[in-house]
Amino acid sequence: MSELGSDSVSVLRIIAYFDELGESAANADTVVRAAALLAECPVGACWASGLAIGYDALGNPRGELCPTERVHEDPVVWLDRGGAERPLDSVLLDRLRHTLRVAAARSGPGDGLRMGDPGLLEVVLSDKERREDRVRAVGLLGLDPARDVRVLAVSSNTSTTAVEVISRSCAGRLVRSVDVGNLTAVLLQDSADSRDLADDLHAAIAGAHPTSDADRGPWVGIGERMSVYAAPTSWKQARRALRFASSTGYGRRAVAYGRLSSLELLVELPLERLLNDRDVARINAIAASASGAQEVATLEAFCVFGSLRRTAAELHVHHSTVAARLAHLEIEMGWDLEDSMDRFMATLVLMIRRMALSSTELAASEVFGSGY
Repeated sequence: MSELGSDSVSVLRIIAYFDELGESAANADTVVRAAALLAECPVGACWASGLAIGYDALGNPRGELCPTERVHEDPVVWLDRGGAERPLDSVLLDRLRHTLRVAAARSGPGDGLRMGDPGLLEVVLSDKERREDRVRAVGLLGLDPARDVRVLAVSSNTSTTAVEVISRSCAGRLVRSVDVGNLTAVLLQDSADSRDLADDLHAAIAGAHPTSDADRGPWVGIGERMSVYAAPTSWKQARRALRFASSTGYGRRAVAYGRLSSLELLVELPLERLLNDRDVARINAIAASASGAQEVATLEAFCVFGSLRRTAAELHVHHSTVAARLAHLEIEMGWDLEDSMDRFMATLVLMIRRMALSSTELAASEVFGSGY
């Protein structure tokens, strides 16, 4: 615009500029960005639906709102020079509005993102979307781009119930959710410690869904807290952590990625390898009978509590009963639980068994491909 005057030739050049955009099938983002580059100042547009697009003079996305004054046009378009207007600013805005209407008519009704549309959260979580699209989706979701976010991956029979449990445990924190395949992605803006959040969610879920309950309740994987624009990374971490969640007696309903450390290496094992592990298969065979299930549960408790007497107290049995059950398992598995290596082996096998049981169910989710 700095090279244009106020004559009819300059008007025609602006009209031709936007006509070329319209003929090129440019979308609304491209049109608004092109207008900002032409105007050499911030330009924005918003619609009655709540969708808003803004770019600065260099073509960088701006998460700005519509002007406060009431305007009956749709879309509303504006520019912000921060000073005196240029003679042809009104022409630019008129052609911008016209070109945006052409783009909307071409894309058809219902296309594009709307405030509260689950598609907005999918854009934020996807690492395949353009950064400017994710910037715009962040603004439409009401997220504070200056605050970190974390993403939770939730597996549940009922996504609504799962989100309610999470919302109660995360009172006062911004919560957004969307179903992705057979999982629910939940985005939080919070400052909680990952360990505390996992413990709170585990306690809430275990309280609402005991192991004897027919409904296992939600399983939750918790990604690390990071920039809102790095949400795809937190989403990937959450899915990896979810592989460790379980509803067995001593399993964890909510698992934080940050606590996995070297255990994350187990995620690289494909489901077939977990299911075909010799020790896991032997433990499963033992657990198939009522008495064997008691022995396996006792072993899990022993690996958690670390002593015969503490295990006996937790299971409400005599410590000699615990010793007898463990002795029988030692014979069956060829372990000596007094030996630190064998005790570690028992703990590892039980963890892999829980992963195998959970992964069999999670494998039905389309968001679990190779590497998850």
